[in-house]
Amino acid sequence: MRHGKKINHLGRQHSHREAMLSNMASSLILHKRINTTIAKARALRKYVEPIITRSKDDSTHSRRVVFSYLQNKPAVVELFREVAPKVAERPGGYTRIIKLGSRPGDNAEMCMMELVDFNTLYGNSISTTEAPAKKSRTTRRGGKKKAKDELPDASESAASTAGEKKPGTKKSSSKKKEENDDKDKEA
Repeated sequence: MRHGKKINHLGRQHSHREAMLSNMASSLILHKRINTTIAKARALRKYVEPIITRSKDDSTHSRRVVFSYLQNKPAVVELFREVAPKVAERPGGYTRIIKLGSRPGDNAEMCMMELVDFNTLYGNSISTTEAPAKKSRTTRRGGKKKAKDELPDASESAASTAGEKKPGTKKSSSKKKEENDDKDKEA
C-alpha cells in the first residue's frame, strides 16, 4: 500500500535527492529545457515551481531563500532577471512535460521538461508586451440585434436633425397615411 507516500524518493538518500533536484532546477533555469525521465521531471516540477513563484518578489530575502535551494549564483541571477519578469502574470504552471518515448538502454520513459514562457514554437505563451484580447460580454437575454443597414450613419443623422429626409429612405407609416389622404382629396 502507498498510504501517505507524498514524494517519490527516486531510489536515493535524502541528501542525494536534494542535490540532484537542485542541480536539475539550476539546469532548467539556465537552459530553459532539459531531457530527463518522467519520474524525475514530476519530482522536479514540485521542487522548482515554488522557487519560480518565490522569484516574482525581487527582494533580498527572496533571493537568499531561492539561493538556499539552488546553491548556484548564475541560476539565481538568471531566474530573477530573465525568468521572473516573463512569468509575472502567470498564476502557476511554469513548466511543461513533453513525453519523448523510451530510452534504449533500460526502457525508461523519457521526457523533455521546459519553461512554458520560453518556448517559441507554441503560440500560446503569454508575452509581457502583448496583452490578450478581451472577449466581448454576452448576455443571456435574447435582445434584437441591429443589422448593418439599420445602423444610422453620420450623414443620415445630420440630415434627420435638419428635418430633411434623404432620397431613397423609408418614410414612417403615419406620414404615408397623410400623403395617401391628401392624394384621395385631390382626386
